[in-house]
Amino acid sequence: MIKNLSRLLLTAASAVLLSGPGGTTPVKEAPWLPEAAAYRLTLFLGNLAPVPWDDIETAWTEPHRGSEFSTGALEWVDRKSGIKPDGILDAVAREDRQAVFTEATRLVALRIEEELDRALAAEEPAKARQALRTAGELYRAFEDGIAAADPEAARRIGLAWLELNSSTGSAGLLGAGAFSADRDTLEAARAVISSYLAENYLLANYAPRQTLSALPETAVFSRRTIEVPPSLPPGSDIFDQDPLPLLVLNFEEQGIDETDLPLVAYGDMLFDSPQIFGNPARNLGIACSTCHNRSDVNQRLFIPGASHQPGAIDVDGAFFNPIFNDRRDDPIDIPSLRGLRFTGPYGRDGRFASLRDFSRNVIVNEFGGAEPTPLMLDALVGYMLEFDFLPNSKLNADGTLSEANPDAAHRGEAIFNRPFAGLGDRSCASCHVPDANFLDRQAHDIGSVSPAYSGARAGALDTPSLLGTAYTAPYFHDGSLSTLAAVVEWFDETKSLGLSETERTELTAYLETVGSADEPYEKFDAENTAFRLTFAELATFASTLDTLLPRRDAEHILLLTDTVAADLAADASTMSNLTARPEVYALAERLAAVGDAARDDDWEAAEASWTAFKTEADAIEERAF
Repeated sequence: MIKNLSRLLLTAASAVLLSGPGGTTPVKEAPWLPEAAAYRLTLFLGNLAPVPWDDIETAWTEPHRGSEFSTGALEWVDRKSGIKPDGILDAVAREDRQAVFTEATRLVALRIEEELDRALAAEEPAKARQALRTAGELYRAFEDGIAAADPEAARRIGLAWLELNSSTGSAGLLGAGAFSADRDTLEAARAVISSYLAENYLLANYAPRQTLSALPETAVFSRRTIEVPPSLPPGSDIFDQDPLPLLVLNFEEQGIDETDLPLVAYGDMLFDSPQIFGNPARNLGIACSTCHNRSDVNQRLFIPGASHQPGAIDVDGAFFNPIFNDRRDDPIDIPSLRGLRFTGPYGRDGRFASLRDFSRNVIVNEFGGAEPTPLMLDALVGYMLEFDFLPNSKLNADGTLSEANPDAAHRGEAIFNRPFAGLGDRSCASCHVPDANFLDRQAHDIGSVSPAYSGARAGALDTPSLLGTAYTAPYFHDGSLSTLAAVVEWFDETKSLGLSETERTELTAYLETVGSADEPYEKFDAENTAFRLTFAELATFASTLDTLLPRRDAEHILLLTDTVAADLAADASTMSNLTARPEVYALAERLAAVGDAARDDDWEAAEASWTAFKTEADAIEERAF
């Protein structure tokens, strides 16, 4: 039972222990006001190389993805404010990065001042409080920069906001309990905020900044090295999708428990750990599983400037690892990792014959992580090689359709196996070989890749499997085709296949059948909850301490405890059993204590904390579920 318990428990602890860097369970942030959102997007996009100027313009003229507002920032400001931010789009048109920063920073600061003016001028307490709420939400655009550069100033300003909100007075209830605003306190608290804005964010010119950030001007001018914690821009979404993809593992199909495979269990942990990556991925809680959710595709994942649509990401851009930046805006559709042991070579262009080399490239080059140890690579590869395709009873063992399928799908199967002149007298099945998991393990140039520059050759891409594709839309390397029907249409038109409309429909029916599954998603009920699943996974991760502790392997123990204790605390907040939450948090602390003891080379204490963890985990499992 420790397997199930440990994993669940470990996830819960992460939110409490590590509400900041290191946790793999991200916290969804509050909505942004349009002008504050546009400002934060401008900072993020302005640090990319090359700068996506069209995207910066869009950040100010259109609502950001997922916005609760129906208008863009400039239109919003025009409606709600007397400020005329005419200089922003002019600076964008000139592609003047410093000027864009100047205009955008002054706009946000002016809007804060404008709302503070309204709050102090309001005769009704409710209107004053609304203006203060707006001012506070705008101040959020600068808040992390001030906190990083000047914690004392951040504390003073935080107290000033509290004083402002508590000094607006009250109209009372039915004439009772009314009291007037405290004008002296209001003006004194406002002066604290306004003086700081005047000195740092309301300037005619700002010191040139190599990296755009919300750092106050005095900190930049001092030339101190100050690191602002990385943050994703408004409109980002790195949360797991719902419904949750079903994870099919080969060893489970063989009746083997993961706790009996410590190397695989450790690799499972690494797949879920941002600790193996460099910043900013590590601090943002981005792990392998963030994109490849339960070996499949996180179709919700979206980061402005790095994604052109949900489920796509540019991993060789300026955001994750500037050294690895190819200076091209070329996000690719996130591929499924199901059946990974059958799908080599690896990478969309098949450049890696070895999954081990591919994994190292992802860690070190794409995400800027430290060189992984041989054990880490062995474990990670060992785990990923267990990924299996989804079971599909509509297919026979040799990849042919079973008799139970509709006639249209069978006719589509015949089309799939028909040679076409437009394909060089080959068939679709020549590359997507049915009895080889619909793969040929080759790379082909089908003309779907646009040349990166004038005179460049379109590249060859690794043949993808068709298994499970009913759940991985959109299609092609760049996600340019939204349906399997569109894929059929593209091949028919670009390769002159000469299919009739009926044949197109039949071929689509066949592809949808091949790409389907008996059960593609996890099923949950009162007994089998999402938290219980996570708890079980985290417990499995922790179980590898039985192997690592006797080896006195501090490096890999710390990697595990830093990851799992954080996740355990984070997921405790999802428990329906509220009385069990404190116990889960305490359990996360117990696991963290194992790491602390290993760090101090106190192996007796580490063993004691681990033994206590297992005992407490079993006891909690019995009560919590």
